[in-house]
Amino acid sequence: MASVVDVVNKALDKLGYGAITSLDDGTKAANLADRTWPLVRDQALRDHPWNFAVTRTNTAPLSSTPDWDFLYWHELPSDCLRLLEIKDVRSDQYQIEKGRILTNESVLYIRYIARIEDANEYDSLFIDAVASLLAYEMCESLTQSNSKMKNLYGMYENAMLRAKKVDAMENPPATFKTDSWIEVRY
Repeated sequence: MASVVDVVNKALDKLGYGAITSLDDGTKAANLADRTWPLVRDQALRDHPWNFAVTRTNTAPLSSTPDWDFLYWHELPSDCLRLLEIKDVRSDQYQIEKGRILTNESVLYIRYIARIEDANEYDSLFIDAVASLLAYEMCESLTQSNSKMKNLYGMYENAMLRAKKVDAMENPPATFKTDSWIEVRY
């Protein structure tokens, strides 16, 4: 079971820096991690449709309506980091503006990347990747080493590549609906 402190300590290990006991223990590393962690976590989550972070829901329209072009506003869920799909709605049939989906559909079924705050839900390869990104982001403040910073970014890129690859292999291949335009070619 991993905690946020475990992820932060993994990042600090990559920096060659001492461990913390909590995000509010008052040390320079803890204060920096407390400020940096939520931003880095959301950035890494948003970067890929991680199996542990993808969720589905449906939305009802808001009571107010857009001034023009669309009939309905739908509020994105508060934990939505990135919209992945609206079931049975083409990408030219909706628009995202200010945290709302504008569309002519009264009910939407959406898939999105959710903000997952509980580190126990993270995949172990994601933990390594996000710890590398956190180490990169904290490097300048804690070590003042440009060469270490450069190496950490390379570690992050490699860890993300590996984590994305394994995450993608856990899903079956995507199948796409055919329509008359495609069927004519056969």
